[in-house]
Amino acid sequence: MTVRIDLNADVGESFGAWTLGDDDALLPHLTSANVACGFHAGDPTTLRRTCAQASAAGVAIGAQVGYRDLAGFGRRFLDVDPADLTADIVYQIGGLDALARTHGSAVRYVKPHGALYNATVHHHAQARAVVDAVRTLDPTLPILGLPGSALLQLTEEAGLRAVPEAFADRAYAADGTLVPRGIPGAVLSDPAVIAERAVALATTGLITAIDGTEIAVTAASLCVHGDTPGAVAIAAAVRAGLAAHGVEVASFVTA
Repeated sequence: MTVRIDLNADVGESFGAWTLGDDDALLPHLTSANVACGFHAGDPTTLRRTCAQASAAGVAIGAQVGYRDLAGFGRRFLDVDPADLTADIVYQIGGLDALARTHGSAVRYVKPHGALYNATVHHHAQARAVVDAVRTLDPTLPILGLPGSALLQLTEEAGLRAVPEAFADRAYAADGTLVPRGIPGAVLSDPAVIAERAVALATTGLITAIDGTEIAVTAASLCVHGDTPGAVAIAAAVRAGLAAHGVEVASFVTA
């Protein structure tokens, strides 16, 4: 049986005159694109252009929703009232979907960004706020998240599609969570090493944690970060490595 897996990355994170990442070169290597929604990064012109590029490349567009935190790039936890967070997420998805539709596409899934992503692993109130936003806006949208997280558990309980993902370029703790970015070794940058980890995740469902233990990680999608230096080379190496091992790379949704 052919192994099939999605490859996603964060894009659309430039803002005004400030450029982050090389979306033009990165998108052709992806099957799904987590497009910023203006709260942690991205301005309307950037996001519209990113949606156009993704649509032209046949890459599925996902709304990467986050905290209202441009200054912190959405990587600081915010104690947001759940009702406010739900409204913020509906707003972000709706805005990005409108921009995508101007180029013949649409938002196909939702993925929290940064600190919100990490919070929804254990923070049930914020995880439920994300699920409530998707359920009330468009319950056909899958939600991408960490295996075993409160987010995916609540997604399934709400009758929505939960899509587990793994991170080829991030270090894991022994409990299956991501090592915080402030710890040395939390973010990987060697394309060969990242590609090897991606192949292992896709073919065996196993990865070596930062303490050396081998842990099981279930994933329908693999993530590499578009803001990492060398992101294009990393994505290319992952695609090549997966292809060399007979893994089909395809989005979990229709582009």
